[in-house]
Amino acid sequence: MQQHLRSRNWFGRSGKDGFIYRAWMKNQGIPADMFEGKPVIGICNTWSELTPCNAHFRDLAEAVKKGVLEAGGFPVEFPVMSLGETLIKPTAMLYRNLVSMDVEESIRANPIDGVVLLCGCDKTTPSLVMGACSVNIPTLVISGGPMLKGHWKGKDIGTSDVWRFDVAHKLGQINSEEFIEAEACMARTQGHCAVMGTASTMAVMVEALGLSLPNNASIPAADARRKVLSQLSGRRIVEMVKEDLTLSKILTRKAFENAIMVNAAIGGSTNFVIHLLAIAGRIGIDLNIDDFDKYSQKIPLLANIQPSGENYMEDLYYAGGLPALINEMKSIIHHDVITVNGKSMGDNCKNAEVYNRSIIGTMQQPFKPESGIVVVKGNLAPNGAVIKPSAASPALLKHTGKAVVFENIEDYHTRIDDPDLEIDATSIMVLKNVGPKGYPGMAEVGNMALPKKLLEQGITDMVRISDGRMSGTGFGTVVLHVSPEAATGGTFALIQNGDIISLDAYKRTLHVEIAEEELAKRKADWKQNEKVHTRGYVHLYQTHVEQAHLGADIDFLKGGSGSEVARDSH
Repeated sequence: MQQHLRSRNWFGRSGKDGFIYRAWMKNQGIPADMFEGKPVIGICNTWSELTPCNAHFRDLAEAVKKGVLEAGGFPVEFPVMSLGETLIKPTAMLYRNLVSMDVEESIRANPIDGVVLLCGCDKTTPSLVMGACSVNIPTLVISGGPMLKGHWKGKDIGTSDVWRFDVAHKLGQINSEEFIEAEACMARTQGHCAVMGTASTMAVMVEALGLSLPNNASIPAADARRKVLSQLSGRRIVEMVKEDLTLSKILTRKAFENAIMVNAAIGGSTNFVIHLLAIAGRIGIDLNIDDFDKYSQKIPLLANIQPSGENYMEDLYYAGGLPALINEMKSIIHHDVITVNGKSMGDNCKNAEVYNRSIIGTMQQPFKPESGIVVVKGNLAPNGAVIKPSAASPALLKHTGKAVVFENIEDYHTRIDDPDLEIDATSIMVLKNVGPKGYPGMAEVGNMALPKKLLEQGITDMVRISDGRMSGTGFGTVVLHVSPEAATGGTFALIQNGDIISLDAYKRTLHVEIAEEELAKRKADWKQNEKVHTRGYVHLYQTHVEQAHLGADIDFLKGGSGSEVARDSH
């Protein structure tokens, strides 16, 4: 076993270097036999009081340590930059790639034989997995778990209700005191969003990829079984090191196809697309945006969870969890892919039972016939855009209307509630310059709130198109991730008020009716209006970020450098 332990390159050395490596570990009061010759397990922790979703991770890390010690390993906890979606400005997505660099270099540069990734809030999961993929040592993921559903005035509530509360407050249906009261009623326990938002979608993603132990996705953060899973994960990562079960052996093409199919069945966030593409790029799997449409087709909504359904993540766990849902998909899922526990996906799920059919449906009796991700293309989005039909209004999935254009997010905020804004229920709202380069960071602003004057008329949904993203907790007929984005000067940048746009999700088309001559004229007159930063990480990001259809990773970070340290002596 010792021959393939990376940590032996530090602690197994003789002479001055070995002296230094061991002496400074011993200054923490650690006996030499704790780390010499044993698998050293890194616990990559995104705990932060600025990331409320992950604020309980100290307890989870302690549970992991217990498991590592029980299995004969040596645990070392280390921090990386933490991305709290609820607080970070301008958007946590701007820093996803930066955190992936932090993770990659932290793992490679240190005496770590295997790593456990503690992930919770939205971007912490893809950033940590991306970084670990670029190193490719034995890796296991633990999600923080969803918070328990909230209760307010006799009703269950969750993050998706934020959008409903906002509308009700604007219309005077609830007052300011009630609005504030609901805050504490909704976020009443530790954990990430209680609905199938991006955080829960990412937790499902890692389990469907085979990167976590079964039931990781849905155990509530407040449930003691989350700690049990963490302790068992600590035990298992030590065995993974002994077996040399690296990420590249788990993250096969079939594993990615499984993840796409499962995401369709759960009504997962559209952010899933951009994150899975980035992960595939790091581990070297040929995945493209069209695969999300291909492997989502004909898969109905099986999980009756908000925002596509009615219930919450804890309900999914009580109903049998993700293994039970995957077992319902046994006719289409790839059974033979290996997972972190050494068993196949099929073996992990074959005995899983559904305990509540109002939460987990069947392929024959689903909750909605249309789910997954639809990829639309046309002259407005030559490289594609995405839409989530399970969260959309069916009547709007095929729609033609006049564009009401907002040049950037500031323009939107300034004009959206102007009584003189020329807009009606048939219009199509267009928001530009909120993509990777343009915002920068591709903010979650694509599900634009409707004008107050239309809300007062009882209008609850309209077609909305942007080059940005939307929260996984959001809903509506929203076309996202338009590529190329407006900031690059593509067709999307040239749309003007009154242009006729046609969306047909059934035919996978998105088209704007502008003559080629007019397009050429507008292109000649186009000027980049958005700010290009001149220094620091944001400059690097804007200079090197790829477009949404490629995963919005930094171009020079695709692939990996492995686990070898370039120079390893003092």
